[in-house]
Amino acid sequence: MVALTLPERRFGIRKSISSLHWTLVCLLALIALVGVATLYSVAEGSWTPWAGRHAIRFALALVAMTVVGITPLRVWLQLSYPAYFFALGLLFLVPFIGEVNMGARRWIDFGPITVQPSEIMKIALVMALARYYHGLEFKRVSNPIYFTIPIFMVMLPVALVFQQPDLGTALLLLATGFCIILLAGLSWKVTILGAIAGAIGAITAIQSGFLKEYQIKRLTAFMDPAADPLGSGYHLQQSKIALGSGGVVGKGYMEGTQSQLKFLPEMHTDFIFTIFGEDFGLIGAVGLLALYLMVFIVGMNIAMRARSHFGRLLTMGISMTFVMYVLINTGMVMGLAPVVGVPLPLVSNGGTVMFAVMIAFGLVQATWICRDQDTLRTTTGLN
Repeated sequence: MVALTLPERRFGIRKSISSLHWTLVCLLALIALVGVATLYSVAEGSWTPWAGRHAIRFALALVAMTVVGITPLRVWLQLSYPAYFFALGLLFLVPFIGEVNMGARRWIDFGPITVQPSEIMKIALVMALARYYHGLEFKRVSNPIYFTIPIFMVMLPVALVFQQPDLGTALLLLATGFCIILLAGLSWKVTILGAIAGAIGAITAIQSGFLKEYQIKRLTAFMDPAADPLGSGYHLQQSKIALGSGGVVGKGYMEGTQSQLKFLPEMHTDFIFTIFGEDFGLIGAVGLLALYLMVFIVGMNIAMRARSHFGRLLTMGISMTFVMYVLINTGMVMGLAPVVGVPLPLVSNGGTVMFAVMIAFGLVQATWICRDQDTLRTTTGLN
Protein backbone atom coordinates (compact mmCIF):
# COMPACT_ATOMS: atom_id res chain seq x y z
CA MET A 1 0.00 0.00 0.00
CA VAL A 2 1.46 3.34 -1.09
CA ALA A 3 1.13 6.20 1.41
CA LEU A 4 -0.38 9.42 0.10
CA THR A 5 1.81 12.52 0.09
CA LEU A 6 0.56 15.73 1.72
CA PRO A 7 -0.42 17.40 -1.61
CA GLU A 8 -2.34 14.26 -2.61
CA ARG A 9 -4.20 14.25 0.72
CA ARG A 10 -5.10 17.91 0.32
CA PHE A 11 -6.34 17.22 -3.20
CA GLY A 12 -8.45 14.34 -1.86
CA ILE A 13 -10.02 16.57 0.82
CA ARG A 14 -10.76 19.32 -1.72
CA LYS A 15 -12.32 16.77 -4.03
CA SER A 16 -14.47 15.40 -1.22
CA ILE A 17 -15.65 18.89 -0.25
CA SER A 18 -16.51 19.66 -3.88
CA SER A 19 -18.50 16.41 -3.95
CA LEU A 20 -20.84 17.59 -1.20
CA HIS A 21 -24.50 18.01 -2.09
CA TRP A 22 -24.40 21.80 -2.30
CA THR A 23 -28.12 22.18 -2.91
CA LEU A 24 -28.69 20.62 0.50
CA VAL A 25 -26.07 22.92 2.06
CA CYS A 26 -27.77 26.00 0.59
CA LEU A 27 -31.22 24.92 1.80
CA LEU A 28 -29.94 24.36 5.34
CA ALA A 29 -28.19 27.75 5.27
CA LEU A 30 -31.38 29.51 4.16
CA ILE A 31 -33.35 27.93 7.01
CA ALA A 32 -30.65 28.92 9.51
CA LEU A 33 -30.76 32.48 8.12
CA VAL A 34 -34.50 32.54 8.83
CA GLY A 35 -33.63 31.49 12.38
CA VAL A 36 -31.14 34.33 12.80
CA ALA A 37 -33.62 36.91 11.47
CA THR A 38 -36.46 35.63 13.66
CA LEU A 39 -34.32 35.52 16.81
CA TYR A 40 -33.22 39.08 16.02
CA SER A 41 -36.90 40.04 15.90
CA VAL A 42 -37.66 38.26 19.18
CA ALA A 43 -34.84 40.23 20.87
CA GLU A 44 -36.35 43.50 19.56
CA GLY A 45 -33.51 44.29 17.19
CA SER A 46 -30.60 42.99 19.25
CA TRP A 47 -27.97 40.44 18.28
CA THR A 48 -27.85 39.33 21.90
CA PRO A 49 -28.67 37.02 23.47
CA TRP A 50 -29.82 34.72 20.65
CA ALA A 51 -29.36 35.89 17.05
CA GLY A 52 -25.59 36.37 17.05
CA ARG A 53 -25.02 33.16 18.97
CA HIS A 54 -27.29 31.29 16.52
CA ALA A 55 -25.23 32.51 13.55
CA ILE A 56 -21.95 31.48 15.17
CA ARG A 57 -23.34 28.07 16.09
CA PHE A 58 -24.48 27.47 12.53
CA ALA A 59 -21.07 28.40 11.14
CA LEU A 60 -19.37 25.96 13.52
CA ALA A 61 -22.01 23.30 12.88
CA LEU A 62 -21.50 23.72 9.13
CA VAL A 63 -17.82 22.91 9.59
CA ALA A 64 -18.81 19.86 11.68
CA MET A 65 -21.22 18.75 8.95
CA THR A 66 -18.48 19.05 6.33
CA VAL A 67 -16.03 16.99 8.40
CA VAL A 68 -18.65 14.29 8.97
CA GLY A 69 -19.67 14.39 5.31
CA ILE A 70 -16.21 13.84 3.85
CA THR A 71 -15.50 10.98 6.26
CA PRO A 72 -16.06 7.61 4.52
CA LEU A 73 -19.44 6.07 5.28
CA ARG A 74 -17.82 2.81 6.40
CA VAL A 75 -16.32 4.71 9.35
CA TRP A 76 -19.81 5.71 10.51
CA LEU A 77 -20.92 2.12 10.06
CA GLN A 78 -18.22 1.09 12.52
CA LEU A 79 -19.08 3.87 14.97
CA SER A 80 -22.84 3.29 14.97
CA TYR A 81 -23.05 0.98 17.99
CA PRO A 82 -20.41 2.91 20.01
CA ALA A 83 -22.36 6.13 19.34
CA TYR A 84 -25.57 4.51 20.54
CA PHE A 85 -24.04 3.21 23.76
CA PHE A 86 -22.31 6.55 24.37
CA ALA A 87 -25.62 8.41 24.06
CA LEU A 88 -27.30 5.78 26.22
CA GLY A 89 -24.64 6.23 28.89
CA LEU A 90 -25.25 9.98 28.92
CA LEU A 91 -28.99 9.38 29.33
CA PHE A 92 -28.30 7.12 32.30
CA LEU A 93 -26.19 9.92 33.86
CA VAL A 94 -28.84 12.62 33.47
CA PRO A 95 -30.83 11.72 36.65
CA PHE A 96 -27.61 11.89 38.70
CA ILE A 97 -25.64 14.84 37.33
CA GLY A 98 -28.14 16.55 35.01
CA GLU A 99 -29.00 20.23 35.31
CA VAL A 100 -32.59 21.14 36.22
CA ASN A 101 -34.23 23.80 34.06
CA MET A 102 -37.94 24.69 34.14
CA GLY A 103 -38.75 21.61 36.21
CA ALA A 104 -37.01 19.13 33.89
CA ARG A 105 -33.60 17.44 34.20
CA ARG A 106 -32.45 17.09 30.59
CA TRP A 107 -29.02 18.70 30.33
CA ILE A 108 -25.50 17.80 31.47
CA ASP A 109 -23.07 20.62 32.18
CA PHE A 110 -19.53 19.94 30.93
CA GLY A 111 -18.08 23.30 31.94
CA PRO A 112 -17.95 25.49 28.81
CA ILE A 113 -20.74 23.55 27.10
CA THR A 114 -24.10 22.14 28.12
CA VAL A 115 -25.24 18.99 26.33
CA GLN A 116 -28.72 17.56 25.95
CA PRO A 117 -28.14 13.77 25.61
CA SER A 118 -31.58 13.14 24.10
CA GLU A 119 -30.55 15.16 21.03
CA ILE A 120 -27.46 13.01 20.60
CA MET A 121 -29.61 9.90 20.93
CA LYS A 122 -31.79 11.03 18.02
CA ILE A 123 -28.79 10.57 15.71
CA ALA A 124 -27.29 7.57 17.49
CA LEU A 125 -30.56 5.64 17.41
CA VAL A 126 -30.90 6.09 13.66
CA MET A 127 -27.27 5.01 13.15
CA ALA A 128 -27.60 1.93 15.37
CA LEU A 129 -30.84 0.73 13.77
CA ALA A 130 -29.45 1.27 10.27
CA ARG A 131 -26.34 -0.67 11.29
CA TYR A 132 -28.44 -3.50 12.73
CA TYR A 133 -30.54 -3.94 9.59
CA HIS A 134 -27.52 -3.48 7.31
CA GLY A 135 -26.23 -6.92 8.29
CA LEU A 136 -29.62 -8.63 8.66
CA GLU A 137 -31.17 -10.78 5.95
CA PHE A 138 -34.51 -9.42 4.73
CA LYS A 139 -36.37 -12.63 5.55
CA ARG A 140 -35.37 -12.28 9.21
CA VAL A 141 -36.69 -8.73 9.68
CA SER A 142 -40.13 -9.91 10.86
CA ASN A 143 -38.80 -12.89 12.80
CA PRO A 144 -39.75 -12.40 16.49
CA ILE A 145 -36.20 -13.20 17.64
CA TYR A 146 -34.61 -10.55 15.43
CA PHE A 147 -37.54 -8.15 15.78
CA THR A 148 -37.23 -7.96 19.57
CA ILE A 149 -33.70 -6.54 19.53
CA PRO A 150 -34.51 -3.26 17.70
CA ILE A 151 -37.66 -2.85 19.81
CA PHE A 152 -35.50 -2.97 22.93
CA MET A 153 -32.98 -0.57 21.31
CA VAL A 154 -35.80 1.93 20.80
CA MET A 155 -37.74 1.53 24.05
CA LEU A 156 -34.76 1.85 26.41
CA PRO A 157 -33.85 5.45 25.41
CA VAL A 158 -37.55 6.31 25.08
CA ALA A 159 -38.10 5.29 28.71
CA LEU A 160 -35.05 7.23 29.91
CA VAL A 161 -36.06 10.40 28.06
CA PHE A 162 -39.66 10.13 29.25
CA GLN A 163 -38.47 10.11 32.87
CA GLN A 164 -36.60 13.43 32.51
CA PRO A 165 -39.50 14.30 31.79
CA ASP A 166 -39.54 15.05 28.05
CA LEU A 167 -42.65 13.62 26.43
CA GLY A 168 -42.09 15.33 23.07
CA THR A 169 -38.59 13.95 22.51
CA ALA A 170 -39.62 10.51 23.81
CA LEU A 171 -42.44 10.39 21.25
CA LEU A 172 -40.08 11.58 18.53
CA LEU A 173 -37.58 8.82 19.34
CA LEU A 174 -40.40 6.29 19.34
CA ALA A 175 -41.70 7.50 15.98
CA THR A 176 -38.19 7.55 14.48
CA GLY A 177 -37.47 4.00 15.63
CA PHE A 178 -40.80 2.76 14.34
CA CYS A 179 -40.23 4.38 10.92
CA ILE A 180 -36.83 2.78 10.47
CA ILE A 181 -38.10 -0.65 11.53
CA LEU A 182 -40.96 -0.26 9.06
CA LEU A 183 -38.65 0.92 6.27
CA ALA A 184 -36.39 -2.06 6.92
CA GLY A 185 -39.20 -4.28 5.62
CA LEU A 186 -41.28 -5.22 8.65
CA SER A 187 -44.32 -7.33 7.80
CA TRP A 188 -47.59 -5.39 7.68
CA LYS A 189 -49.21 -8.00 9.92
CA VAL A 190 -46.63 -7.36 12.62
CA THR A 191 -46.96 -3.61 12.05
CA ILE A 192 -50.73 -3.64 12.53
CA LEU A 193 -50.49 -5.77 15.66
CA GLY A 194 -47.79 -3.47 17.02
CA ALA A 195 -49.93 -0.38 16.31
CA ILE A 196 -52.89 -1.91 18.14
CA ALA A 197 -50.70 -2.84 21.10
CA GLY A 198 -49.24 0.67 21.15
CA ALA A 199 -52.69 2.29 21.14
CA ILE A 200 -53.84 0.07 23.99
CA GLY A 201 -50.67 0.87 25.92
CA ALA A 202 -51.14 4.63 25.41
CA ILE A 203 -54.76 4.53 26.62
CA THR A 204 -53.75 2.43 29.62
CA ALA A 205 -50.91 4.83 30.47
CA ILE A 206 -53.25 7.82 30.45
CA GLN A 207 -55.94 6.12 32.53
CA SER A 208 -53.51 4.65 35.05
CA GLY A 209 -51.91 7.99 35.87
CA PHE A 210 -48.61 7.13 34.18
CA LEU A 211 -48.47 10.61 32.67
CA LYS A 212 -47.64 13.58 34.86
CA GLU A 213 -50.33 16.11 35.72
CA TYR A 214 -48.97 18.87 33.48
CA GLN A 215 -48.76 16.42 30.55
CA ILE A 216 -52.42 15.48 31.01
CA LYS A 217 -53.30 19.20 31.13
CA ARG A 218 -51.51 19.72 27.83
CA LEU A 219 -53.51 16.93 26.24
CA THR A 220 -56.71 18.41 27.68
CA ALA A 221 -55.77 21.87 26.38
CA PHE A 222 -55.16 20.38 22.94
CA MET A 223 -58.65 18.85 22.91
CA ASP A 224 -60.33 22.00 24.24
CA PRO A 225 -58.08 25.10 24.46
CA ALA A 226 -61.00 27.32 25.51
CA ALA A 227 -61.64 25.25 28.66
CA ASP A 228 -58.78 26.97 30.53
CA PRO A 229 -57.72 30.01 28.44
CA LEU A 230 -55.64 31.55 31.22
CA GLY A 231 -54.05 28.28 32.35
CA SER A 232 -53.16 25.19 30.35
CA GLY A 233 -54.71 26.61 27.16
CA TYR A 234 -52.99 30.01 27.36
CA HIS A 235 -49.95 29.18 25.20
CA LEU A 236 -52.02 27.71 22.41
CA GLN A 237 -54.57 30.51 22.46
CA GLN A 238 -51.90 33.20 22.19
CA SER A 239 -50.15 31.29 19.43
CA LYS A 240 -53.33 31.07 17.37
CA ILE A 241 -54.02 34.77 17.89
CA ALA A 242 -50.52 35.64 16.69
CA LEU A 243 -50.70 33.44 13.60
CA GLY A 244 -54.18 34.69 12.75
CA SER A 245 -53.21 38.35 13.17
CA GLY A 246 -50.38 37.88 10.69
CA GLY A 247 -52.89 37.37 7.90
CA VAL A 248 -51.67 36.65 4.38
CA VAL A 249 -48.64 38.95 4.16
CA GLY A 250 -47.87 39.49 7.86
CA LYS A 251 -47.62 42.59 10.02
CA GLY A 252 -44.09 43.30 8.89
CA TYR A 253 -40.67 42.42 10.21
CA MET A 254 -40.45 43.11 13.95
CA GLU A 255 -43.99 44.53 13.94
CA GLY A 256 -45.82 41.60 15.49
CA THR A 257 -47.78 42.76 18.54
CA GLN A 258 -48.06 39.35 20.22
CA SER A 259 -44.30 38.90 20.13
CA GLN A 260 -43.17 42.46 20.82
CA LEU A 261 -45.60 42.81 23.73
CA LYS A 262 -44.43 39.45 25.14
CA PHE A 263 -47.79 37.70 25.11
CA LEU A 264 -46.20 34.55 23.75
CA PRO A 265 -44.12 32.18 25.90
CA GLU A 266 -40.83 30.56 24.85
CA MET A 267 -40.64 32.75 21.75
CA HIS A 268 -37.01 31.88 21.02
CA THR A 269 -37.55 28.10 21.16
CA ASP A 270 -40.86 26.23 20.98
CA PHE A 271 -43.05 29.06 19.61
CA ILE A 272 -40.62 30.67 17.18
CA PHE A 273 -42.68 29.60 14.15
CA THR A 274 -45.52 31.72 15.54
CA ILE A 275 -43.24 34.78 15.62
CA PHE A 276 -42.22 34.21 12.02
CA GLY A 277 -45.83 33.68 10.97
CA GLU A 278 -46.99 36.90 12.65
CA ASP A 279 -44.21 38.93 10.99
CA PHE A 280 -44.45 37.43 7.49
CA GLY A 281 -47.95 35.97 7.38
CA LEU A 282 -49.22 32.96 5.49
CA ILE A 283 -46.88 33.57 2.55
CA GLY A 284 -43.80 33.58 4.78
CA ALA A 285 -44.93 30.54 6.78
CA VAL A 286 -45.64 28.54 3.64
CA GLY A 287 -42.29 29.60 2.20
CA LEU A 288 -40.44 28.35 5.29
CA LEU A 289 -42.34 25.06 5.20
CA ALA A 290 -41.45 24.76 1.50
CA LEU A 291 -37.75 25.01 2.42
CA TYR A 292 -38.19 22.20 4.94
CA LEU A 293 -40.04 20.14 2.34
CA MET A 294 -37.23 20.61 -0.17
CA VAL A 295 -34.68 19.43 2.41
CA PHE A 296 -36.81 16.32 2.98
CA ILE A 297 -37.12 15.65 -0.77
CA VAL A 298 -33.38 16.04 -1.28
CA GLY A 299 -32.72 13.68 1.64
CA MET A 300 -35.08 11.02 0.32
CA ASN A 301 -33.59 11.36 -3.17
CA ILE A 302 -30.12 10.74 -1.73
CA ALA A 303 -31.47 7.70 0.11
CA MET A 304 -32.98 6.29 -3.07
CA ARG A 305 -29.68 6.67 -4.91
CA ALA A 306 -27.62 5.01 -2.17
CA ARG A 307 -26.60 1.45 -3.04
CA SER A 308 -25.68 0.43 0.50
CA HIS A 309 -28.50 -0.66 2.81
CA PHE A 310 -26.88 1.17 5.73
CA GLY A 311 -26.67 4.47 3.86
CA ARG A 312 -30.22 4.13 2.57
CA LEU A 313 -31.77 3.46 5.98
CA LEU A 314 -29.53 6.03 7.68
CA THR A 315 -30.55 8.81 5.28
CA MET A 316 -34.23 7.86 5.34
CA GLY A 317 -34.21 7.81 9.13
CA ILE A 318 -32.53 11.22 9.37
CA SER A 319 -34.89 12.72 6.79
CA MET A 320 -37.94 11.30 8.59
CA THR A 321 -36.69 12.57 11.96
CA PHE A 322 -36.11 16.02 10.48
CA VAL A 323 -39.59 16.27 8.99
CA MET A 324 -41.18 14.98 12.22
CA TYR A 325 -39.38 17.77 14.09
CA VAL A 326 -41.06 20.25 11.77
CA LEU A 327 -44.51 18.64 11.78
CA ILE A 328 -44.67 18.34 15.56
CA ASN A 329 -43.45 21.88 16.22
CA THR A 330 -45.61 23.62 13.61
CA GLY A 331 -48.59 21.40 14.40
CA MET A 332 -48.17 22.28 18.08
CA VAL A 333 -48.27 26.06 17.57
CA MET A 334 -51.25 25.79 15.20
CA GLY A 335 -53.28 23.62 17.56
CA LEU A 336 -52.96 20.49 15.43
CA ALA A 337 -50.86 18.65 18.03
CA PRO A 338 -50.45 18.84 21.83
CA VAL A 339 -47.94 21.34 23.20
CA VAL A 340 -44.65 19.47 23.72
CA GLY A 341 -41.07 20.68 23.94
CA VAL A 342 -39.89 20.04 20.37
CA PRO A 343 -37.88 22.87 18.75
CA LEU A 344 -38.07 23.97 15.13
CA PRO A 345 -34.82 22.67 13.55
CA LEU A 346 -32.23 25.31 12.60
CA VAL A 347 -34.63 28.12 13.57
CA SER A 348 -35.20 27.66 17.31
CA ASN A 349 -32.41 28.69 19.66
CA GLY A 350 -30.37 25.78 21.00
CA GLY A 351 -26.80 24.63 20.57
CA THR A 352 -27.19 20.87 21.01
CA VAL A 353 -30.13 20.78 18.60
CA MET A 354 -28.23 22.80 16.01
CA PHE A 355 -25.17 20.54 16.08
CA ALA A 356 -27.29 17.39 16.21
CA VAL A 357 -29.21 18.38 13.08
CA MET A 358 -26.10 19.44 11.15
CA ILE A 359 -24.09 16.37 12.12
CA ALA A 360 -27.06 14.25 11.06
CA PHE A 361 -27.00 15.91 7.66
CA GLY A 362 -23.25 15.35 7.61
CA LEU A 363 -24.11 11.65 7.63
CA VAL A 364 -26.50 12.30 4.75
CA GLN A 365 -23.64 14.01 2.90
CA ALA A 366 -21.41 10.99 3.59
CA THR A 367 -24.10 8.78 2.08
CA TRP A 368 -24.25 11.04 -0.97
CA ILE A 369 -20.49 10.96 -1.53
CA CYS A 370 -20.39 7.15 -1.05
CA ARG A 371 -23.69 6.52 -2.85
CA ASP A 372 -22.16 4.18 -5.45
CA GLN A 373 -20.72 1.81 -2.85
CA ASP A 374 -23.05 -1.16 -2.61
CA THR A 375 -21.01 -2.83 0.15
CA LEU A 376 -19.41 -1.09 3.09
CA ARG A 377 -16.44 -3.08 4.33
CA THR A 378 -15.06 -2.12 7.68
CA THR A 379 -11.47 -2.72 8.79
CA THR A 380 -12.65 -5.92 10.48
CA GLY A 381 -14.06 -7.23 7.24
CA LEU A 382 -17.69 -6.86 8.32
CA ASN A 383 -20.19 -6.21 5.54
